[in-house]
Amino acid sequence: MSNFLLNLLLSQYPDPENLINTLCWPSSSRPDIEKIEALTVLITELSKKSQEERFICKVRSVIWDQCMPLLQTISSADDGGKDLLSAVCGLFAVCVSTCQADDVPEQVIHVLLPVLITRDDGNHEPGRFDVDVAIEVTAVLLSTISYDGGIISRTLSCTLCCVKDLSDSIVSKIIVRIWFTILKSCSKDAESEVLHQIWDDLLSWHQRDPTESVSARILLCLTALSDHLYSPETSQNRPDPRRCQRLFRAIQAGLTHKDSVTRKRALYLLTRCVALAEIKKEDVFTSEEPQTDEILFRWTPEKQQLLREFWEDFALVLETLEENQIHVIRPVLNRIDVLVETTATDIQGGLFSPSWLLCVYQRMFHSENKAVMKEGVNHLLELKALHRSAFALAFSQFVVGPLMDVLAESSLYQRAPQQNIRDCPELGVKLQIFMVNFFSSLPEENRGSVLLQLIQRLGSRQWCAVPLLFLSQALSCLSPCPLLGSDGLHAIREVLRCTMITHQVLLRGASQCFLLHSALCLTDVSTVSLDELFGFLAHFRADESLCRGTELWKELCNWLQTNEGRFRLTDGDLGSSDELCTEISNSKGASIFSYVQQRLKSFLTVPANSDQSGSLPDPGEAELLARAVLLTADLQQTRSEEPGLELLLQPLLDVLRRLSTNVYLVLHKTDKSLQLLLRLLQLHRRRSDTEKENEDVVAVALVTHMLSVVDSVLEFLLRRLSGELRELCDVERSELYLSVLRELVLSYSTVSWYGSNLQQNYIPKLTAHCLRILNEPSEQSPSMPGQVQRAVSMATLALLCDMADQGVLESQSQAMRSLHSLTDYFYPSSSSSSSQHLNQTLLKPTIGTVSHPEDGLLLKDWGRIVAQFIGDQWTCLSFLQKSAGALRAPEAPEVLRAAVDALALLPGRLILPVLGFMASVLPQQVVQCEESLCVEAICASWKVVQALSTNPYDFWCTLQGFVRLAFDQGFLQLTEEQNPRITACLQQIVSELMGLAQLRSGVFNVLIQHCCETWLPSGVAEGVQSDAVFNTALLHLNILTEACVYGPVFRRDQRLVQEVQSYVEQLGDTCAANTAVSSDNRDDQFPRVCALAFLCRLNPSNRLHQRLMEELVQRLLSKDAEISKSKVRYYSNSIQHRVKNRVWQTLLLLLHKLRPEFVSDCVLSHVCEAGFCSNQASIKYLIEWTLILILHLNPSHIQNLWNCFTLDHEMTKTSICTFLSVLVHLNVLLPKLQDKEVQWRRAVEASLQWCFSHNFSVRLYALLALKRVWELEDARVLMVENLGGLTTVVQACLQQAEAMQNTGNAMKNWSRIQEHFFFSAFHPIRDYSVETIFQTFPSLSELAEDEWLPLWKFESFVVFPMCGALQLNNRVRDLCALQPGDWIQQDKGDLEQEERWAEVQKKITPWKLSVQEQEPELMAQQRAARLGKLTSNLLVVASLIDKPTNLGGLCRTCEIFGAKALVLDSLRHINDKQFQALSVSSELWLTMLEVKPAELSDYLQLKKREGYWVIGVEQTSNSQSLQDYKFPERSLLLLGNEREGIPANLLQLVDVCVEIPQHGVIRSLNVHVSAALLVWEYTRQHLGQNPAAPRC
Repeated sequence: MSNFLLNLLLSQYPDPENLINTLCWPSSSRPDIEKIEALTVLITELSKKSQEERFICKVRSVIWDQCMPLLQTISSADDGGKDLLSAVCGLFAVCVSTCQADDVPEQVIHVLLPVLITRDDGNHEPGRFDVDVAIEVTAVLLSTISYDGGIISRTLSCTLCCVKDLSDSIVSKIIVRIWFTILKSCSKDAESEVLHQIWDDLLSWHQRDPTESVSARILLCLTALSDHLYSPETSQNRPDPRRCQRLFRAIQAGLTHKDSVTRKRALYLLTRCVALAEIKKEDVFTSEEPQTDEILFRWTPEKQQLLREFWEDFALVLETLEENQIHVIRPVLNRIDVLVETTATDIQGGLFSPSWLLCVYQRMFHSENKAVMKEGVNHLLELKALHRSAFALAFSQFVVGPLMDVLAESSLYQRAPQQNIRDCPELGVKLQIFMVNFFSSLPEENRGSVLLQLIQRLGSRQWCAVPLLFLSQALSCLSPCPLLGSDGLHAIREVLRCTMITHQVLLRGASQCFLLHSALCLTDVSTVSLDELFGFLAHFRADESLCRGTELWKELCNWLQTNEGRFRLTDGDLGSSDELCTEISNSKGASIFSYVQQRLKSFLTVPANSDQSGSLPDPGEAELLARAVLLTADLQQTRSEEPGLELLLQPLLDVLRRLSTNVYLVLHKTDKSLQLLLRLLQLHRRRSDTEKENEDVVAVALVTHMLSVVDSVLEFLLRRLSGELRELCDVERSELYLSVLRELVLSYSTVSWYGSNLQQNYIPKLTAHCLRILNEPSEQSPSMPGQVQRAVSMATLALLCDMADQGVLESQSQAMRSLHSLTDYFYPSSSSSSSQHLNQTLLKPTIGTVSHPEDGLLLKDWGRIVAQFIGDQWTCLSFLQKSAGALRAPEAPEVLRAAVDALALLPGRLILPVLGFMASVLPQQVVQCEESLCVEAICASWKVVQALSTNPYDFWCTLQGFVRLAFDQGFLQLTEEQNPRITACLQQIVSELMGLAQLRSGVFNVLIQHCCETWLPSGVAEGVQSDAVFNTALLHLNILTEACVYGPVFRRDQRLVQEVQSYVEQLGDTCAANTAVSSDNRDDQFPRVCALAFLCRLNPSNRLHQRLMEELVQRLLSKDAEISKSKVRYYSNSIQHRVKNRVWQTLLLLLHKLRPEFVSDCVLSHVCEAGFCSNQASIKYLIEWTLILILHLNPSHIQNLWNCFTLDHEMTKTSICTFLSVLVHLNVLLPKLQDKEVQWRRAVEASLQWCFSHNFSVRLYALLALKRVWELEDARVLMVENLGGLTTVVQACLQQAEAMQNTGNAMKNWSRIQEHFFFSAFHPIRDYSVETIFQTFPSLSELAEDEWLPLWKFESFVVFPMCGALQLNNRVRDLCALQPGDWIQQDKGDLEQEERWAEVQKKITPWKLSVQEQEPELMAQQRAARLGKLTSNLLVVASLIDKPTNLGGLCRTCEIFGAKALVLDSLRHINDKQFQALSVSSELWLTMLEVKPAELSDYLQLKKREGYWVIGVEQTSNSQSLQDYKFPERSLLLLGNEREGIPANLLQLVDVCVEIPQHGVIRSLNVHVSAALLVWEYTRQHLGQNPAAPRC
């Protein structure tokens, strides 16, 4: 509004109040922006002319009646109303300025500050201020009023609370709009006080709560304030960042933060500190934490050059690590070495803190790229600086913390490319060296504490099996030294108890072995008591690591012998024994023998008044004592002393002798004695293979002493199992009794008098008692005693049947006859009740029959007891069917239905007896039973197996039971004509089983092992197995075919576990886990090895064997042909390549066993045809070798080879090279050929014609073949007589080949092909062995290593038969010693021609106009308007970009899509030739503005006040996806620098960051491309608002 119009208006309305009322609006309405601006101008002018109280009151009413309600309306609006907000804030500023002398500012701030403190829940309620509006109004208020200390103090306190809770975007607005406004309005002294208040509050907050979120928020605030904080001006109250230890703690936390923006802010602050220190040139060091000796930052002018180089390298390294690409990072790793060396050299000087290096390593550890992570770990482990004591100590907490955390990543332990499968991974080796060097470098007084912290770290989290194994192994390599006390043993116990529960068994056992070895080497025995020691040893499982006879057990015995008498004494060690006290007084300490003897007496001492019922005692103490007894006995034997077992076990033997005679013996005492007896009998037999040859004195003594009490124990068990167990807790007790009974029978059944009594008297009595209880009439009201007795009786019978099934009992004994009497119980003669005892359940007792208080709680577990009762029935039924065939034909369908029902009733752990029963019945009853019932039984069993596939404990035994059932020879013999539904069901199951094998390694192993053993048992000589059984292999040849081409299919993590397991296995007896844990053969190459071993055992003279081999070969050749003809991409190491490789390897294995007629009629043509296909190198070599062997065995078919050179095929270079390679080995074929002269001449002619090929590779192969043929013996005579003038041509070709030595690459290739293994060291006949086919050829062909079949797998997986024609390994090692060469001929095929473009590019002429002349004197906007060009409200700010090419392309993009303006750092770019080459005059039609980078902050704040949304093109933790973001009409795109992105100090001014969704690896787009995508997306979203816009 001009002054003229304003004066005219005032002349018409002399009363200002009325004039103001005219422009005011109702509080409920929303005025136009023009009206607000008019009122603003009016009040501004009136305030210059009038300061009357009446006018001031009216202006105050405008604030409260117009501005404040309108601001609340804007807050509740959904459209944001930025333009309206800017106008209202302008009016508000004028009004407040007019009323400044009044208390209006105080009242307004009282309204605004509570809005900032209140959390914004996103609900824009009427009458409530929005946080954004409150911030803007507060900033306007502070900028309008004169300095008011009270308001500023209240505002600062409020906003400092806000920054701790609100979002980053709100905090950024508070900093930019409120804090910056305060700082600009202050004097120098006041500014220092404000900065000091903010500084102290933020850093104190971080000191109290140094979490990641707090670190990120602190760095955001400090970066925004960096221009004020890093000012060169000096003031007493002004914070000095260079001297603040708390700041550098926050910076270090930021440098290792997970958010990239936070890391960028931290590095920015650090570099500003360095720059400020360099400018001021003062001695500076941080000194705020006197309790620590570490100085994080120091600067001295004398060493300015060294300091500058260090911090420049440090910043460069951290900036490079942001790239996340190993090929970018690896070149700067040498800078890390410089940093380390500089820090280590100055470790005493204090210039550089080692904690900065830890930031670099921790940043690498947190990288998303696993290669970068691994590089960082390897670099740290190889640091030579850690050999220095002070440096190692400085790194100790980092090793215990972040290094241990990153070492938990399993992928780091992958083998290096040059390593074999059974080698220790590279990281595992480096870990061992690192641990030894690191702990040896630590000061002696710190080693124990650091080691304890490291072990405690192992027990503080869940570890995967592989990392824990190699960390444990690394600890076991430490030199023996007394570093750990009882707390160390407790820490290792926590590792055993918490972190290894779910690990693979062998790896878990190996980790236990390494940890125990570490404990033995590193424990200070003077600080550990025997109680603590044996309690610690109890956590090492006998079935996984610590079992008798192993090297680990011997090591433990030797260690106990060495340290006996040195252990710490406790009151528990002394006990009450006078003998023990006397011994202690006469020696340094109690002997282990005396300790165990006293501990055993205490264990068996139970008060007479103790409870006679209730649950069993904890078996853990019995486990501990049993192991202690055996260790003591072995320890005495080690010292060549007589094992004092009788004296040691005397308390136990006394109790066991009284079991049968003293009926008043305390129940818990009998329980404890039987628990100890059970564990002694179980543990004493676990011996290594090497010790079985020698007499085990301890085991013999133990068995002998126990024999004296066996009768007493058996009588006790008979009495208890025959009806005395009546409480629910007795069910668990019966399990103990039955386990003891099993061990006694297994241990003493070979003793003649005992075995005879057992089988003739004891077992018949026990069986009769159990049957009597089971045959008692059912109770009308089920009682607890009755149901418990039935459960115990059935469990007892199941145990006896199971032992009889294992062959423990003689077949004609009274015991077996008594067990056979169970037939009458399960199959009574009355047909009406034939199934009454099948799946019979136990009725749940009523609460009134419960006599013991614990039983009421145990009744909740009644279902488990019932399931066990049903499972025990099927154990008995399975035994009866196997031993007596008790099932009669009419009963078969009914019983099988009951078995199917049992599968649905029982849990997975109890399914096996049902499957065993069905396996005994179903194949024999398939004729009598309905086919549908058989199919139903098989399918139900298979569903159970599938349901258990995720249960590692029950799955494998259930799978084995199912395979024995479904693939019994009775079923395998069925043909499709006889039983179509059963055979179809089996085929479907095979298909589904193969699918399951893709998910679980080892599934197919179970099937192929069972089938091979069924078709040709390993104990049967070749050809002896019955034809009927072997014929089933022909009926199910698909299984064998799949096994021949089966290979590794597991994921990378599964492959790692398999390879590490192979490494542990090759450790042999040095790792006790290999002795304690039985091998499971779940290697995915086992099926193939098993099938190959089966094929090698076939007898070529057996008609059925020959037929199977021939049909298998035909199937394999068909599979190869299908792959060759398929359109699936066939690349190196693809699944198609691997299957073809396995096909030809199997064919080579069988070739020497095939009939010559079959080879000539069916194989030779296929081999030649395969030679014409496009094959990978490994396939090509196998085909060539096969063809050579066929012609060597069948020399009369040499004509087939010559035909291959004359057939009218479209020969690619590989196909003809295949047959030329055969000619290279003509020396193998020629001696067996007739008409040698004719054949030799044909070879020369065939080679010679291809010496003139246009293809270089073909010429090389042809020249090599010609040279080898020409050099054959007697060739010189033949060449003169048969070739005549052709001799000259041949000699000229060979001279040309030798002349290649002077022609660069041709010389190299000629030398390489002659040195290639197939043409140099390889001999097709001499090297025909399993090793060459399956290991040497794949390795030399550069096939993936997981495709190799090393010899140790043939030797350890199966019993591989030896054959004269095919040896297992190569006798001549020349070929095995070679490495893959450079020349590996591969058929890459003819590249497919690219399709021609269906569409061509269309150049767009905008607006359908052409410009005839340029008008450079007009502004760009005017020129565009002249042409009718439409522009948007989009501003593109590129002041941070400095490459002319990017700016030129960006200018062209902005002009095409109608941006409002492009902002550059300098308009000089417009005249740059590179800029103009890409802009193509677009700068003439686009507004170009200049804003220097230093002025960007003010420019962005100005545009924000004008209503623009500042949008950063940057990847941050809070970025929004471009796909989801809706651009406001007034948008400003802020583009970052090509390398550094948007500086940290500008990110606070950004309203939102937008990132482009990416799917690639490098994660970095060119800045011009990124901007173009966002400009187009903005245009697309707003294109609909302008229908006249042209379309591209």
